[in-house]
Amino acid sequence: MKVISTNLGEPTKIVWNGKETMTGIYKYPVDEPLFLDVEDVQGDTVVDRRYHGGTYKACYLFAAENYPYWKEKYPLLDWNWGMFGENLTIEGLDESQLRIGSIYKLGDALVQITQPREPCYKLGVRFGDQDILKKFIDHGFPGTYIRVLEPGKVTMGDSMELVEESKTTLTVQQFYKLLFSKTKDRDLLQMAINNNALPRKKREKLKKWT
Repeated sequence: MKVISTNLGEPTKIVWNGKETMTGIYKYPVDEPLFLDVEDVQGDTVVDRRYHGGTYKACYLFAAENYPYWKEKYPLLDWNWGMFGENLTIEGLDESQLRIGSIYKLGDALVQITQPREPCYKLGVRFGDQDILKKFIDHGFPGTYIRVLEPGKVTMGDSMELVEESKTTLTVQQFYKLLFSKTKDRDLLQMAINNNALPRKKREKLKKWT
């Protein structure tokens, strides 16, 4: 896997349901390296820390391979890397293979795969279409958040190399589908609940399905 683009966002004012709010989803490519810190990416905009940033969402990765699919659906948008609010656009990122809990060397940083991105209305605002939320969920390739075990610099062209694969086979894509499925697969549920790479609150919520 390889870093295709490093992206940062400025605070951007939007109007939602008649009210003004701020967002950091408008990310664009930058020429400088990104510094991945423990709770966020230095220099990036994190507006609502209830849902963004923090230990289990320190940085968001999205696959370059998914762009053609979405460009075909939204051909009139002004396309660039960072469209999905990702800090790092990665070539070769495959959520059907990435195991939650696996550890990678990413540039100078050491990171752990944590959880998929669950879309909110701000993605709909950027795309000018709230229907993208359902389309994004149905497509099943949500990108992934990472936990930063060792902070470090990431530059365009850096590789993302496996250091230690999670002993649990639960993938980002499996967990994503589990979150949104009406009937929960019991084996996947158990794997998720027992996986310490997922936030405790998320694992506790899943226990109601067991």
